Amino acid sequence: MPPIFPSSTFAHGNSHGFDYTRSGNPNFRILQSVLTSIENCEYSSVFASGVSAITAVASSLKAGDLILCEENLYGCTVRLFEQIFQKFGIHTKWIDFTNQSALEEIKKRLPAMIWLESPTNPLLKVLDLSTICDAANEVNIPVVVDNTFCTGLLQRPLEMGATLSLTSTTKYINGHSDALGGAICTNDQEWHDRMMLAQKALGLHPSPFDCWLITRGIKTLPLRLERQVANAAALADELATHPSVKWVSYPFREDHPQHEIAIKQMKAGGAIITVSLKGTQAQTYSTCKSLKFFTMAESLGGVESLVCHPATMTHAAVDDETKSQLGIDESLVRFSIGCEDLPDLSIDIQEALNQLQ
Repeated sequence: MPPIFPSSTFAHGNSHGFDYTRSGNPNFRILQSVLTSIENCEYSSVFASGVSAITAVASSLKAGDLILCEENLYGCTVRLFEQIFQKFGIHTKWIDFTNQSALEEIKKRLPAMIWLESPTNPLLKVLDLSTICDAANEVNIPVVVDNTFCTGLLQRPLEMGATLSLTSTTKYINGHSDALGGAICTNDQEWHDRMMLAQKALGLHPSPFDCWLITRGIKTLPLRLERQVANAAALADELATHPSVKWVSYPFREDHPQHEIAIKQMKAGGAIITVSLKGTQAQTYSTCKSLKFFTMAESLGGVESLVCHPATMTHAAVDDETKSQLGIDESLVRFSIGCEDLPDLSIDIQEALNQLQ
């Protein structure tokens, strides 16, 4: 492991070009080199959190610009656009990018940027990234893809035509729920320069220690993902047969609406499962709280399994009408599957769901 470089300032004229940690640090550079390898790209820039990475990209826009967004984005992304950047004259239009009409919207509206997630949070919609990026590239519109749920090991948006691949390194990349971080990967030097400027000018940089932790966490990323994905695939099939479950969303199940797209552009189905339960909000809460191996908590992607109630947690900032339109209702539950023994997780879920019956 490389050492931690906690220094906030560096001697002038050093051979590596460091001056002040807000402008760069050896631990930033080490992590960036690993991330470019994972995403198979030219450039990577690291930030204090996933939201910091989003802020860096959004700060490159100007008043009057329009972002064409997938309608089902991470709740904090929605909040940032609607409650913060809207005040500075940056507008958003929310559309369903699984619908073919989205391609016409690109040509009709000619936005300054297109913002996507695939799979989406929490509904796990899978977008045809190659088709969308082809349409955007025809009219020179940059495409941002939030790749947090997959990482570069399961999906590489840049190879499908995206301009920027964004990741909350807090999640799977680090994998141990003990550090915050974000990253932007790209093959475009101009965009990389913009991200490095935002890192410095807006103070969006991570801490050297967090970068060190995330670099350490990456060492086990392939092993962790292999176990988590295997657990998730098995549990998704079990959940689909339980009488207390209305439906299950998991990209590699054949009943997923975009299953064919998922198997084309993803190497595996990921480790997130979203389900709709046959119960009220109180019953759904009770079910989540009764789980022993799943902690009810924000975040995802760590070695430990978590359960989340999106309507009141990750998407609490989204207005009720929008949540209703998207299908994020009181009976929706999102599981982040960890590395525990599969029988323990299976029995835990079955016992909780049996109580719901």
